[in-house]
Amino acid sequence: MSFPNRTAFAAFAAVAAALFLARPSLAAEWTIDAAHSTVGFSGMQTGSPFSGHFGKFGGTISFDPAHPEAGHALITIDIASAVTGDRQRDGAMPGRDWFDVAAFPTATFEATRFVATGGNGYQAIGSLTIHGVSRPETLPFTLEISGDTAHARGHLDLVRSAFNVGQGPWASGQWVALAVGVDVDLSARKGG
Repeated sequence: MSFPNRTAFAAFAAVAAALFLARPSLAAEWTIDAAHSTVGFSGMQTGSPFSGHFGKFGGTISFDPAHPEAGHALITIDIASAVTGDRQRDGAMPGRDWFDVAAFPTATFEATRFVATGGNGYQAIGSLTIHGVSRPETLPFTLEISGDTAHARGHLDLVRSAFNVGQGPWASGQWVALAVGVDVDLSARKGG
């Protein structure tokens, strides 16, 4: 291809550079190390704190700290795997008044982008789906990367009634508080 003058060549070069720079960067793929990761939750029941965790979860993470905006994550949690160590509570959680796992066996968090907040801080911006209800949520987290290993920790405060969790006598928050904390502690390895 020849150009009649330098101005035309400069214009072509500027357009080509803009197109090249506008391509989305390819984020690294990370595999969750479930044996060294936890997704926990906490709340209050009759004025006493309790905590628990989900035993089964997984997902896919694409993330490059140099280009967090190009990242994506989809985390799926097996709701029936929730345990708190209290037999009565653990027996009630899968039921229709709470998680109704027969109808809604999984919860998902899909981050459609990440935002750097300074230092090793980030936000995962996306949508959380629990009990068939999807709501926009932002999960703040810290990230440490060493070689091919990443460790992320984050905390999210939720209101369970916003997801229709806790029906009937449990809907008001009189016996079990509406506020719930979710703690994420994930270890992952680059690639598979």
